[in-house]
Amino acid sequence: METEVKEVTREQLIKGLNEDLAHEYQAIMMYTTYAAMASGIHRPLLKEFFESEIPEELEHAKFLANKITALGGLPSAKPAPVKLVESNRAMLEEVLKAETETIARYVQRRKQAEALGDYGLVNDLEEIISDETRHKEETEKLLRGMTEH
Repeated sequence: METEVKEVTREQLIKGLNEDLAHEYQAIMMYTTYAAMASGIHRPLLKEFFESEIPEELEHAKFLANKITALGGLPSAKPAPVKLVESNRAMLEEVLKAETETIARYVQRRKQAEALGDYGLVNDLEEIISDETRHKEETEKLLRGMTEH
């Protein structure tokens, strides 16, 4: 997804930020649902892990909604769909996939913000990229050695 961003309009940035917002809503729903669905011997750890991610994703959503309105846009109120899976491992794999895609989207958004000269947004997006990278790395650690159950 490492594409060059040449000319970007404010409307394109708003559209991209709304896509990011829909995925933050998705993350909140996914983590909430997966915390409830975690089962077996790993349930206490996974429930805590999933629930601990919710506040940060909510902060990202609030930031995005505020930035979209600051740019003159209307924030999305529709989440991206959540894929329901039943095994603990499958939940972690979905989280890993979502975090990987989220990082790529935010890297693209950072390039768009830079192209528009919104360096405050560039800085804020770098912080979010760091947050999402930590989420991805923690998920990778949990997946190591986990069985299918």
